[in-house]
Amino acid sequence: MNIQTSNVLAPPAPRSVADLGLPAVMVKEILIKTIFRSSADTVSDIARVTCLPVPIAQEVIDLCRSQNLLEATGTLHATSGSEMGYRLTDSGKARALDALAQSEYYGAVPVPMEQFAEQVKRQSIRNIRITRDQLTAAMGDLILPPKLLDQLGPAVGSGRSILMYGPPGNGKSSISNGIRNALGDRIFVPRAVEHSGQVISVYDPIVHSKAETVVDDPTCLRRSSARHDRRFVWCERPTVITGGELTLSMLDLTYNPTARTYQAPLQMKAAGGVFIVDDLGRQEESPQALINRWIVPLEEGHDILALQSGEKFVVPFDTLVIFSTNFHPNEIFDRAALRRIFFKIKIDGPDQEGFLKIFAMVARKKGMALNEDAMVHLLGRKFPTIDNQYANYMPVFLIDQMKSICEFEDIPYRMSPDLIDRAWENLYVRDEKIMK
Repeated sequence: MNIQTSNVLAPPAPRSVADLGLPAVMVKEILIKTIFRSSADTVSDIARVTCLPVPIAQEVIDLCRSQNLLEATGTLHATSGSEMGYRLTDSGKARALDALAQSEYYGAVPVPMEQFAEQVKRQSIRNIRITRDQLTAAMGDLILPPKLLDQLGPAVGSGRSILMYGPPGNGKSSISNGIRNALGDRIFVPRAVEHSGQVISVYDPIVHSKAETVVDDPTCLRRSSARHDRRFVWCERPTVITGGELTLSMLDLTYNPTARTYQAPLQMKAAGGVFIVDDLGRQEESPQALINRWIVPLEEGHDILALQSGEKFVVPFDTLVIFSTNFHPNEIFDRAALRRIFFKIKIDGPDQEGFLKIFAMVARKKGMALNEDAMVHLLGRKFPTIDNQYANYMPVFLIDQMKSICEFEDIPYRMSPDLIDRAWENLYVRDEKIMK
């Protein structure tokens, strides 16, 4: 039976080894490798480490015992009630070493690719519905014009790709983070996925924020946590943020030749969540090359990866991709690439009224009173020198500069025309020749 968790349908708990969707031999070898590499020696411990229901763990243990790979220790553990301990036989140790030579992976039993794809559909990011109020609240202190929210709302709700472009310092990165906050719910992330006998690690504590769950008595067969497949981790919808360091190789499987296992690429870890490519155009590869890599995923909803053997296979692609750049799209993409990005949204700087709202809000938060002479000087003398081009970052920059000056001069925080002048000096670098 499927369990509804929040707005997401949970992966059903397996009831037998067959329900795991993996070859029984693979499950057995992971179990004996886990016993060999860890201190797990009771059914409940083994079930916890392998993320299997206790009855299935017992079933696999009984299979191993029938093949003389495991034996009961003949003693009961004082800390585990009436549970019997188990240990590997000499044959079991030899089999474990042989299995470890093939792959060092042990612990949580992986999820077959088919079951992963089914769960991605259950919790698709395209199923999310976000209202204007939710999106506005998620943006926190950002002051955004209604017209921009008119564009962002449908873009986020579509679960498709978004290109945000415009001059630097106007909050494209902050808006991306606000979009991430607007999602707000949780999904199930597989600890590892199996394809063609190969294990691909997916759950990553750096990317995935594990949600709090109720811990049950491990010796109890009727557990609430057993209602869903514990091979999945209950997490906040994931967000992967990359910048100038993004390379095409980071979008492919990473093979560990020592462990003989794979690490999922970034977009696979972001399944059901958000993938933010910040500072597009600053990467080693050209923006056009990056978009070319995303053509099939963005249009077809699936990605194609390859194993070390060269075998290619399909993985689900269910990610809200947000590209953010300071370049004009026509400078970095051809028309075919732009056609494949579903929403193109320009993020401009504020007008004077919007700038004043932001400046007043920042000053209040930072404990600096507004000064009429200083504001008249800023708006009447300074901004005309840059054709009144306002940017969202300027209030924070200027006020922090004035606070630093006040601290150095050992005077109370205040705002004045002369402090505006000193702060403005650090806003830009003069265009001048430097003698070498």
